[in-house]
Amino acid sequence: MEDLLTATKATSQADKTTNGPVQQAAPAKLISRQSISSPDDALHILRAEPDYAALSEVLAYLNPSRVHASNFNIKAPSPKAAQLINELVGNIIPTFWRVLNETSPIESSKKTALPRYSEERQQLLQCLSSVTGLGAIVARLRSLIASSDASTTNASAPDSSAHVAELLTVLTNLTSQNDFLSVSWVDINNLVPTQAQRTMLWKEFISLLASGKVLSVSAQANDILKKSSQEMVEEYWIGSGAAYAAWVGRNVATMASRLDYDQQDAWKMLAQLFGKTLSLGYVDQVVKNVYQTLLLEGESFWELFRRLLSFILSHEQRNVLYSVLRMIAKIHLPLSRSSGGALMWQGDATEVSSAAGLVSGIVLDVHEKAPLKDELVAWLTGTLGGGIGEDINIRRVVIASLKTDEDRLQSVLEKTMRQFGDKLYIKHAPILHQEVNAQILLLSAGYVHRSTPMYLFTLARSSTHISSVSNRLAASSPRARLLGMVVGVAISELIDKPGKRMAFGTDELDTPDARWYKSLINVQDDVTGPLETLNSLRNTDSKGVAKITQPSKEKSRRVAAPSVAKGPKPSTANRNSLNSYSPSTSSKVPSQPSSKIISIEEIEDDEDHEVSSEDLIPYEKPDSDPDDEDEDPTLVQRNKPKAPVYIRELIIGLRDTDNYDRHVLSLSTAHILIRRKASFGTEVLDHAEELATLLTGLSDKFDLENFTKWRLQGMIAILVSAPQRLGPWFAKTFFDGDYSMSQRASILNTLGMTARELAGYKADDGALTGANSVPENPFPSKKLPEKLHKVYAIKNPSPVSALAQNLEHTMIEPMAISAADNLSGPNALKVRTFSSRMAIEKARKPPISNKLSKLVSEAFFFPLTGRWWVHMQTSSPNSSHRTPFLLSTYLQTLSLILHASGPNTPTLPQMTSEFWDLLLSLRSPSLTTSHQTSQQTPNQHHQQQTPQHQHDTLILTTLLFSLLTLLETNTNKHHLASTHSKNILETREWANVVFSMTPGGEEEGERIRMLAASIIVKTNEVVEEFQRLMMGDLV
Repeated sequence: MEDLLTATKATSQADKTTNGPVQQAAPAKLISRQSISSPDDALHILRAEPDYAALSEVLAYLNPSRVHASNFNIKAPSPKAAQLINELVGNIIPTFWRVLNETSPIESSKKTALPRYSEERQQLLQCLSSVTGLGAIVARLRSLIASSDASTTNASAPDSSAHVAELLTVLTNLTSQNDFLSVSWVDINNLVPTQAQRTMLWKEFISLLASGKVLSVSAQANDILKKSSQEMVEEYWIGSGAAYAAWVGRNVATMASRLDYDQQDAWKMLAQLFGKTLSLGYVDQVVKNVYQTLLLEGESFWELFRRLLSFILSHEQRNVLYSVLRMIAKIHLPLSRSSGGALMWQGDATEVSSAAGLVSGIVLDVHEKAPLKDELVAWLTGTLGGGIGEDINIRRVVIASLKTDEDRLQSVLEKTMRQFGDKLYIKHAPILHQEVNAQILLLSAGYVHRSTPMYLFTLARSSTHISSVSNRLAASSPRARLLGMVVGVAISELIDKPGKRMAFGTDELDTPDARWYKSLINVQDDVTGPLETLNSLRNTDSKGVAKITQPSKEKSRRVAAPSVAKGPKPSTANRNSLNSYSPSTSSKVPSQPSSKIISIEEIEDDEDHEVSSEDLIPYEKPDSDPDDEDEDPTLVQRNKPKAPVYIRELIIGLRDTDNYDRHVLSLSTAHILIRRKASFGTEVLDHAEELATLLTGLSDKFDLENFTKWRLQGMIAILVSAPQRLGPWFAKTFFDGDYSMSQRASILNTLGMTARELAGYKADDGALTGANSVPENPFPSKKLPEKLHKVYAIKNPSPVSALAQNLEHTMIEPMAISAADNLSGPNALKVRTFSSRMAIEKARKPPISNKLSKLVSEAFFFPLTGRWWVHMQTSSPNSSHRTPFLLSTYLQTLSLILHASGPNTPTLPQMTSEFWDLLLSLRSPSLTTSHQTSQQTPNQHHQQQTPQHQHDTLILTTLLFSLLTLLETNTNKHHLASTHSKNILETREWANVVFSMTPGGEEEGERIRMLAASIIVKTNEVVEEFQRLMMGDLV
């Protein structure tokens, strides 16, 4: 009887160490493994700490592709399958995963090394590729994260970061394929018998993937790995929101392409997951991958996309449609406003026609209701105004896709015309919104005239059109009046005879901009463009120039270096990459050997002729080379890079972040090369957007001391070279680009400093941009060591903040001197000194040309203010643009641009109106903060200052400074009193409240009170002089 018993040892999970994964498998147990005939046998072996041979047999038995007599499948939901999966996740992966994932010494030297136990590793992943397996991994990760959080407070707690890394690796390998979703659906459909059970299991699958459980737990795991290691740890893509959303989008597209049109249940389940994924906050990333994987493959896939949209909710359909329009505008459509003329639209007709065909194919509906077409009408006439900030080509695409639907096109024209003539819209809407509205009005008017000319004739004779033109002509903004004249003349050309057409007889209608607007009524786009046009533009920029992509480190390691002995034949990677091109390499190509035989004649030296050593002049000794002082000769770098002389070389050098010398040299000389090339040829203009994108997204990989200064100088140089083209681009990048807060702040600094340079303040701002900077510490002996210097050194403020402080002092100083002079006594008792004419002329500064005033509105100011309102409507309250740091920098930038433009700028009234409305909309949070601060005593106020209070004080100070700058720039007080009387009174009342609620005695409080008092003085000057005029305007 005793021979039938086997000696075993009982162990518990608490006895196992959790300090790290076991390097080798546990010793073999005395367990009989003659054959595994049931899941219970497999579970018994897994619980008994098996060795590698036993685990291999268990995985072979549990392989889902194997057919068992008992019809058991570990992917099918059952209690036994759950127990097996929990053992695999909780015990087998910590013990065996590193062994299963390691490569053999022979395979590790190969480029595509495979794991030594790839078969067992694949079987383990197949066992976990189910809803139950995914849930078990997520649950295990949560428990490890909780224990890791406990270890931060308890030093004796075990470190679980190694197990977290292993589970993240398993989860990443499990979900690495783009068909994970479709394979999971096939397993659920085949293994689950009833429809009710399938529905419940699919809901659990949606809660894991689409509701953010996998993403959130993976992101927490990434944070734990970062904190546990002092070195740079590579993030797992599954914990990155953008990468995870892109993966889900590709899986949705793959599953949709594999479903039949009649599988209604499958389409409903896919639509549930797709709609839920849109709530993760990465709508564009999800839709972009569905768009590129499904829609661009051919017209046969459009029906599948419409089928998918038909099962999601209406607001989700709207989000998807708007995201597709954004994708088309960013990826496929080029910039159009390169030149004027009546036929300007024909240059982009092919791209617009192809995109319009795609949009019309998406919104096509066999029913007359066509809800997606109604969404297009709402997109054109809604608050967002038809893609504000995007190029006109996207509006051409949408209107062309509606041209066959006369009712909806007429609705667009009528709603747009009614909004175009609204008095409140003319007075308060940003000029960028009004320009987009005028473009939609003129485009739709042209299409309506060609389809139903009588409708346009009736509408043009109606009170709606007549009042809109009249209200425009009565507007105070020159730009608003110009748009009214352009629309009136353009519509009159369509419906009136040549002798009876509307004419204003002004030179403004003969400018290229006005002619461009009037030509919009002649635009005729088709919807029959080839889809191949969009595919060809997928990897090109807005000008059709192929983008240079820097190969990743992983790919660069796989490219073998060309052998020198094989001659100059380039590798395949170099032939297909633009990065391999260098202008200097063309002269290094070895010439072909010549067949001509050259005779060689030997000349014998005369033995009697002796050369005297006195006749030989010795060379001078070379200067000492600092590289020769290195003790290790292998570290001496002789092949030093040269400064780039072409813009293409500069781009390649900035992208080459692996070569320190080349990258630093390119960055430090970028602004010099750009400024030198800006006035010579079109090399800078041809690569303007590419250079701007590269400099904006550049990161300080080598921790350079002058990195911020060099990058700012390069960005200013490229913006100065093409302000009208890159100014709106930088504004769009600030709001829509995927950049950090420091990179967004650098964009604002670039816009502000460039505006001042164009206004003639380059010499004054040279110390801030580094153009005429001096060494910060000329005495190195008085400088702390480098590590301590970085900690205790006072960081210099940004250029915009420094300029704002100087401008604030400049504006307040005259008022302070005047106030001190009034308090010093009557004028009769004061002694006045008069300067001579020569002294006055000598002190007077020479006049400077202000180039900024001509382009400030279109290139700098209106793109920033117009996109602000769009962003506030579409973004969340916790957006990074609303943080105190970025918001204060944004307001300071607008203030500097307004001040640099000067009081004689033609568009100053419209700029003042938009900026004033923006500032008054931000006063409520600041007023609340001031009220809370005033309720404290001075001692309590000093003791309870928190970072949040400091941030709110920063917003309040910046808001007051911006209002003071606005009042200081507008020297025409009569115009302020007649046009902005309500704003003046509201500003004065708010400044009085801030002054009374802010306690003094501290530097911050005194500064706020000083700014508020300055605003009160400025507004009182206007009110006292034009009180009767202002009261009449208010009445």
